Amino acid sequence: MIALSFMAHAADTSLPSGQFLPARQVTATNLPAARTVRIWLPPGYEASGTNRFPVLYLHDGQNVFSSAGPGVAFGWGPWNIDKAAEKLIAERRMRPAIMVAVDNSPRRFDEYAGPRTNALARAPFDTYSRFLIDELKPAIDREFRTLPGPRDTAVLGSSMGGLCSVALAWERPEVFGGAAGLSSSFWVEKRHFLEDVLGTYSGPKRPVRIYLDSGIKAGRSDDGRQDTAAVSTRLQQLGFKEGIDLRTFVDDKFFTEAEMAALGYAPDKQKEAGRAQHNEFYWRQRVWRALEFLFPADK
Repeated sequence: MIALSFMAHAADTSLPSGQFLPARQVTATNLPAARTVRIWLPPGYEASGTNRFPVLYLHDGQNVFSSAGPGVAFGWGPWNIDKAAEKLIAERRMRPAIMVAVDNSPRRFDEYAGPRTNALARAPFDTYSRFLIDELKPAIDREFRTLPGPRDTAVLGSSMGGLCSVALAWERPEVFGGAAGLSSSFWVEKRHFLEDVLGTYSGPKRPVRIYLDSGIKAGRSDDGRQDTAAVSTRLQQLGFKEGIDLRTFVDDKFFTEAEMAALGYAPDKQKEAGRAQHNEFYWRQRVWRALEFLFPADK
């Protein structure tokens, strides 16, 4: 049985529309140490009384909500995913969804690395997966008015968290019916997920919806653009349809130093934004597309 205990939240825990709950320290049998979990309830949750809501699980939870403050993520600031959701919900472009954000740990790389080339290497990913699926999700479904089926359950992350999200939905589509990977690190294990998992798959089409994106530059690399495009192409070969159950986006807009200065960023960030899109600032610009795709408003 998972144990949930409340931890004081440093920021204001209320929003005009959505609502933050105090962060929780979660102790579970499938993790070596307690993990912080942050929960956001969408506009209308408290007032509706009986309505049930889809759920989005997020990795790197300490960086995703506006409550994290501007200094997180090496000064890039949070994703402000709650603000993006509020805007989409108000515009009736997204279904209201509960968001459950799980902080990363010192084992982040190994927990998020997805299927690996041997059992020992993939063990942390398996442990993290079991925590999400067997312990955290049942606890969330018990406490909140969720829609617990795969159609209404999705997972989202960036970089290693993007790889983790897509791998989770691929391996467990009966749990996660949607996944979003922003600037996903598909290069891990010599492109093992792309070449050995997707590349050798010959079974029926997986019943999941997948959002993928990348920038075009991250220092000397392309922010995973080529690998992301290859994953998208392979998924289409396996029956996925772009715009239906697959959405692929390439971000080719760079912010200028003047634009970054106007936003209050320091000179080093102003320059870096012109040559690197593998950071929370650019993910903040793009995440609305993932939300709109994963939880489109009912027409």
